[in-house]
Amino acid sequence: MKKGQGKYPRAFREQAVERMRNCGSILELAKELGIHRSVLYRWRDQLAPQDRPEWQAEQGNESRLERENRALKQALADKTLEVDFFKGALQKVAARRQSNTKPGGTASTTGSGS
Repeated sequence: MKKGQGKYPRAFREQAVERMRNCGSILELAKELGIHRSVLYRWRDQLAPQDRPEWQAEQGNESRLERENRALKQALADKTLEVDFFKGALQKVAARRQSNTKPGGTASTTGSGS
């Protein structure tokens, strides 16, 4: 056997990967073939760039989704900081109002405009 070919011929691995794409259970397929499911994933990753151009698009889609996920997480973090800031500001305003309404304090009034 050639170095790097492994225990299974390339044609067998390609057929297994093709079946993997269309099967309902990777675990069941792996049991049927007598291999561990991680082997199927490794074969898929090895064969995808060479033999399955449609998978390259899926991989690009994953990285696009990962970038979008990162951007959304950053936006959520920014909004959380804003909410925390405004909560703190609201608490300070409420505390000032309470200190102004104590007996002997000056009441706040709005101007009458006349």
